[in-house]
Amino acid sequence: MADINITESHSLGAAEARKKIADFEEMMAKYGVKASWSGNSAKLKGMAAKGSIDITDDAVQVIVKLGMMAKAAGVDPAKLENSIRKRIRAAFGSE
Repeated sequence: MADINITESHSLGAAEARKKIADFEEMMAKYGVKASWSGNSAKLKGMAAKGSIDITDDAVQVIVKLGMMAKAAGVDPAKLENSIRKRIRAAFGSE
């Protein structure tokens, strides 16, 4: 599995950051990846990927592990990482 590990700093506090991540969560759902939240942490699960989102008072970390189905579908981990990073930065207004 290919791993994507993104950490983005913010100054919103965990509760506000959790609200801001909703747009990113909607984007993931379009690709069949669902988030199951428990507090400020979520487990990500889909047909071709799994991972997690962890939110603290000053950062959000997204980890995505691409499975064999993603590789077979031609998913480029570097392009996916750039897309995720761009969307997270947009959610936090840091781009």
